Amino acid sequence: MPLMKSWIASANSADTDFPLNNLPYGVFSVGNDDPRCGVAIGDMILDLAAAEDAGLVTLTEYPLFDVPFWNEVMEEGPAVWAALRDRLTQLLAEGSAEQAKVEPLLVPMRDVQMHLPMVVAEYTDFYAGRHHATNVGTMFRGAENALPPNWLHIPIGYNGRASSVVVSGTDIRRPWGQLKGPNDDKPRFAPCARFDIELEMGAIVGTPSDGPLTVDEADAAIFGYVLLNDWSARDIQAWEYQPLGPFQAKATATTISPWIVTKAALEPFRTSTPEREVELLDHLKDTGPMLYDINLSVSIAPEGKDASVIARTNYSELYYSAAQQLAHHTTAGSPMTPGDLLGSGTISGAEKSERGSLLELSWGGKEPITLDTGETRSFIEDGDTLGLHGHAAGDGYRIGFGDCMGTLLPALDDPYKR
Repeated sequence: MPLMKSWIASANSADTDFPLNNLPYGVFSVGNDDPRCGVAIGDMILDLAAAEDAGLVTLTEYPLFDVPFWNEVMEEGPAVWAALRDRLTQLLAEGSAEQAKVEPLLVPMRDVQMHLPMVVAEYTDFYAGRHHATNVGTMFRGAENALPPNWLHIPIGYNGRASSVVVSGTDIRRPWGQLKGPNDDKPRFAPCARFDIELEMGAIVGTPSDGPLTVDEADAAIFGYVLLNDWSARDIQAWEYQPLGPFQAKATATTISPWIVTKAALEPFRTSTPEREVELLDHLKDTGPMLYDINLSVSIAPEGKDASVIARTNYSELYYSAAQQLAHHTTAGSPMTPGDLLGSGTISGAEKSERGSLLELSWGGKEPITLDTGETRSFIEDGDTLGLHGHAAGDGYRIGFGDCMGTLLPALDDPYKR
């Protein structure tokens, strides 16, 4: 599909994340005004509450954009999702008869603050990247036992903290936790020393379910996608994770990009999951291209210095698609809710330069990486700003997500010292 032209000139640039082909959804505010729903177009945001008030967007008999989150639109289902996208395209396309009515409702992106685009109902993090799982398993269990016995049969996951999901730009505080190193005779309570990121994509459930979904039904239930950084305290995790898996190591924060890129915008970029040497059970089998060709990268900027790109990979490296993850999530009858967030798990490629976490890039701290500034890193240091970036490359345009950024602040003084 070629670039769709808009009467907003910045939306026609080859390097914008937000051409007319994209139309991602977010929540923004200007100054002290209340947050409100908007759609990104070039370097502008269309205020959808104002557009609804003006009668330019009328999808239901009742207002949808009088709240600062997208959950109500999600609940309306795919027919309304498609109608909204068609109407926005009509309003913003080159030659639109309603340009004069829309222009006063545009807000420059440079003037806004972004907020979480939805109320996060629940958060589940998966472990669906084979290269990442193999790398981590090799470090801790050896190459012969890198993958758990179930890994090639089901998407492994755990339920995380919806309350600690934050929007890009939110500072992250280095956590305290219980640690026990190889030379410690007993555990101790101290700040995390091996803080890390995980390069992931997040899928947002749009339609509810109260029973098992097929892979195709699960795919149809997904509203859109965001970049997702699952901040990870590796030393806390190493001590706590057996036998039940991550807990406090993952509870500090999960950062998502501010714009929900709809499934419709990503349709031209569908691609297949990798070949499988183990056949999946029928309810999880691939039913067509369910992944997307999305270029991803990780950057790190020491305090006051320029950023270095430390990894580049692609969303298509996942072993299980978001649709398979969601289908598996529902097999035992777990109800899914609009606004449920599913993290993909760390996305790494086969090469060292394609690894989506510092744990892998530095091989557990044994092989520090060198930044463009000449500094080295094994894990994140205080003051570092970590960024995830992603876009699908079209014919003369790109479908971007907006950056997913966070700066690490020093740990608090002893939180239990009174």
